[in-house]
Amino acid sequence: MRRTFRRLALALALAAIATWLATGASRGWTKTSVEKRTPDPVTGLEGITYEKRFVAGVDFLGAALLAAGALAGRTSSVCGFRTNRAICSLSAPTSPSNAATTASIPQRRKTRFPTPST
Repeated sequence: MRRTFRRLALALALAAIATWLATGASRGWTKTSVEKRTPDPVTGLEGITYEKRFVAGVDFLGAALLAAGALAGRTSSVCGFRTNRAICSLSAPTSPSNAATTASIPQRRKTRFPTPST
């Protein structure tokens, strides 16, 4: 589970960087249309027309890298070093060492109301 989340986070980060580089590596905000200067054939003056094109900016890159970091950070919070490995896997603990460890933990008595002491 932990390895899967880390691989997904790495894939997300690499895809975001590749998209950012492929669309022009803009250091500004993300754009959905880009201005294009075209000269008028009669007068020779330049006119501005807008071309619909996606250009990923640093906000796209930052949001994707933040999401990848959160996905990678989830692995250490859920399946960290101090948690029980049985929580991170779908099966119950089968090895004798894990079973002995979980059996030695004292269980708290479940009472709805505390008993009065006299």
